Amino acid sequence: MGVAAVMMLAGGGASIAHGAADGPGGGGHAAHGPASAGGSADGQANPGGKADADGKADADGQTSEVGMVGGASRSGGFWMRADGVFSPPGSFVPSDALTYDTGLVPAAARIEVTQYADRTTARVGTRLRGLLPNRAYGMHVHTSPCAADPASAGPHYQHSASATADPVNEVWLDFRTDRNGAGAAEARHDWGFRDGGARSVIIHDVQGGAGKRIACFTVPFSS
Repeated sequence: MGVAAVMMLAGGGASIAHGAADGPGGGGHAAHGPASAGGSADGQANPGGKADADGKADADGQTSEVGMVGGASRSGGFWMRADGVFSPPGSFVPSDALTYDTGLVPAAARIEVTQYADRTTARVGTRLRGLLPNRAYGMHVHTSPCAADPASAGPHYQHSASATADPVNEVWLDFRTDRNGAGAAEARHDWGFRDGGARSVIIHDVQGGAGKRIACFTVPFSS
């Protein structure tokens, strides 16, 4: 089945809270194929494969609070959604989302990470807002939780041990923000995570296999 990593622009002013695929509330990420221009406001991929964020606000118009939800999906798999608000290490209010460079990932920027898996496919998606507008960022799943030291998150998670970094063997979530500083991405594979092997996502200052670690979000990925 392989992998399709999709970069997507997020719709202006979209909230971060929404249902994961097949989870309560429906929704989820629906991009397929290589990235290209265009997209729709409902988050569905058009023939080019790029999609806009469709995050939903609470009844009072506010975004959801930081936290994690998940469970079994209607198709027999499972889903998970974790939300975070970035703050610098050592902030008065602790957060699972840490920014190491507030010039690139401002304090109070928001992140959502979703995971969905069934018998044939595994998907990891992300949606962010509050970042710099019209900028490319790199993102990968890493092996350890976040801490004050950016290196604490460990290396990229790899399905099979390898000396090289590539999106087929790893989970890459590179994205580009829109004019409002919102962005999204999704990666699909035919393999899932080992138990306890994937613990966080790192945002990098450049796209591709490496780059400066500018933010981290500890995520309770399931295996």
